[in-house]
Amino acid sequence: MTYDCFDVSIESRIAHIVLKRGDALNTMIPAFWRELPEIVNGISDDGAARAIVLSSTGRHFCAGMDLAVFGAGGLPGDAVEPGRKNANMRMQALHLQETFTCLERARMPVLAAIQGGCVGGAVDMVTACDMRYATADAWFCIQEINIGMTADVGTLQRLPKLIPEGIARELAYTGARMPAARAREVGLVNDVFDDHDDMLDGVMGVAAEIAAKSPLAVWGTKESVNFARDHSVADSLNHIATWQSGMFQPADMMATFEATTSGEAPVFDDLPRVRRGLE
Repeated sequence: MTYDCFDVSIESRIAHIVLKRGDALNTMIPAFWRELPEIVNGISDDGAARAIVLSSTGRHFCAGMDLAVFGAGGLPGDAVEPGRKNANMRMQALHLQETFTCLERARMPVLAAIQGGCVGGAVDMVTACDMRYATADAWFCIQEINIGMTADVGTLQRLPKLIPEGIARELAYTGARMPAARAREVGLVNDVFDDHDDMLDGVMGVAAEIAAKSPLAVWGTKESVNFARDHSVADSLNHIATWQSGMFQPADMMATFEATTSGEAPVFDDLPRVRRGLE
């Protein structure tokens, strides 16, 4: 399928989603918000891929929200009752949030590869990924405060759980740029690479390591880490006990043990395709 904002490929069980509007700084035009969840949910539901790499083209990873989005999605008519107009605005914000929450909800890990500027809505996007990697020239900016608005698509909810809260607050209040070296120092990115090619090689290497593991075990691990982030230790222990009671099966462990004995790589079944509705 052809998309306005993305190129998508799957090779060696790694799905690669590439923002392809580099000449336009990969701004998030209205089509972006339709296409990304369609792509990510489709990959997650299909189950053939075991890791997703999200990368970009051009000088900057993404310059954030396109101004056209601010004028999209309103109710028709010149004189809409304020309560209805405001309720519709809330629903639009929830829709935009879901575009990035799908990355968090995907059954396989999502790795973001970031070059140049990662601005505004792009920070919302990458904080919803499992891991982030950057080039040495990359930088991050919570741009919303610089244009007189409060970020509302995920940055303020996720960033303080990825880096120290005081640092997250400083970035959110000032709109200052955080360079890649500082982002690695505070734990926002896992690693920094000299250039884009080196970064993609490194990120694809990590994705390949993940893809070689049991996809069911990786899915369970992602579910558990995400749950623990938002719940108490006691609730999280109860959650993993319940998960294991349904999902833990010995087949993948036996495949690992047999592969260790034979000296060969283990072979695991893909995740089953998700059936939605009565399809």
